[in-house]
This record gives sequence, structure tokens and C-alpha cells, in this order.
Amino acid sequence: MRPLVMGILNVTPDSFSDGGRFSDVARAIDHGLELARQGAGIVDVGGESTRPGAQPVDEATELARVVPVIEALAPHVRVSIDTAKPAVARAAVAAGASLINDVTASLHDVAAEQQVGWVAMHMQGEPRTMQVDPAYGDVVAEVEAFLVARAEAALAAGVPEVWIDPGIGFGKTAAHNWALLSGLSHLCASGLPVAVGTSRKGFLGAAMAQADGSAGPAGVDDRLEGSVATALCAAGSGASMVRVHDVAATVAALGAAGSEGTSTDAVDHEQRESSRWL
Repeated sequence: MRPLVMGILNVTPDSFSDGGRFSDVARAIDHGLELARQGAGIVDVGGESTRPGAQPVDEATELARVVPVIEALAPHVRVSIDTAKPAVARAAVAAGASLINDVTASLHDVAAEQQVGWVAMHMQGEPRTMQVDPAYGDVVAEVEAFLVARAEAALAAGVPEVWIDPGIGFGKTAAHNWALLSGLSHLCASGLPVAVGTSRKGFLGAAMAQADGSAGPAGVDDRLEGSVATALCAAGSGASMVRVHDVAATVAALGAAGSEGTSTDAVDHEQRESSRWL
């Protein structure tokens, strides 16, 4: 089955790729609707940057950024809230979000209480420090063990829809990221739906520069090919969802790669059933 595409909507001034572009509420709403038109099955709204070195924001600021955008988008497309704060998650659900995208993998009790979906992501450390010498013995095995344990706790607590995300770029070196992508089939073999986000991340800039002999890494806006290629890699390994900035290009590539014998209507129906959201 073709993976669901989650479109990224950062309503922040400081996100690594599009910080400031959609901090205006009206512009953010327009972009979220455009992502849906391009084929995003979910629009992921985030009001606090989690890029390496990012500084936290207060609860009131985050709420002011995300709630009006979610309220406007929710009648038209499924919305997830990208947050680490319980109060923001609850307010987002009240505004219409039906999935909590949790980089801390700590909010399953809120998801159970609200009876919404939950994405548990692996992160070593916190955004401010996570890229300071991350280390693992076996990154694939350690990430898998952590995520399966968190997912089992969530399911036991009554969360109706649980996803796991290996956290590419969150407390990982480039070597760790590539190892996780190479070993993604092991994570998918857990039986849990797996979400993967590689879009425009720094390790792709370095890889693209190495591939074409550039003197420095490709800039954030020049990582489309690497982003789409790794989304296809994730899909081929069994990922059920890819989280991306470039929705149209990703949807087109996934369609071309998986078009044989599968109609768009059938794919859309299966995706809705697998996510338990209609």
C-alpha cells in the first residue's frame, strides 16, 4: 500500500527549513489547504521549532500560533499537532486535530484521554542539545526497543491509533540516519505503522554535495531530490507514512513508483481505514 503523506506546516519564525514563511495565520491556512490539494492526507501543524539548537517557546505563544490554523483547516483535511506540551495537545484536539505528533514520545496519556491518534518519535536528548555528540551501540536495535516499548504502553493505556517514528535527525549523526533508513524494514516488521521524516534535513545536503562533487552541502531549498529519494526508500521498506515539505513532488513520485495495479481511490480508502479516521 502506498504510504500516507503528511504535509509539514510550521507556523514558527525559526524552523530550519521554512521558519517565518507561514507565521502569518492567513498565509499558514492557505498553505495548509494547498498541501491538502497537493495530496497530503494529514497536515501537521507545529508552533515550536525542534531544529537542532532551537529554544523552547512558552505555552501561550504556541497556542496562539497553532489553534486558529487548526480550527480553519480541520473541516477540510485531517490535522495533526506537532507539540511536546500536554495543554497545547489538548487545545489542538479541541480545535479539530485528531493526531498528536510527539517528538518526546511522552504524551500517550493525553492521546488516550482525548481518544486521538499518537505518533511516538525517538529523540536522544532535546532539540537544544540533541546533535552534541549523539552515540549508540546499535542505533537500529536501540531505537526499535524504545519505540516498541512506548507503543505498547500507549496501546495498553487505550490510545486508539499508535504510530512510531525513528526520529531521523533527532539526536543522530548522518551515519545513524543512514543506518536507520537501511534498517527500516526491521522497525516495520514490528507490526506497528511507521512514520518517517527525512525531508530537507541536513544529512541529505551533505550526501547530495558528495554525489555531485559540490564544495559544500546543498542548501535547505536544494534538497528536493534527496528528500523524495529517501521518502521512496522509506516506502519501499514498508513505512506507512512519510512526513514531507514537498507534498506534490512526493505524491507524484510515490504514485509513479507504486502505480501498477493500484487505483488512487483504492489507496485513499485503505489509508483512511489504516488511520481509523474518516
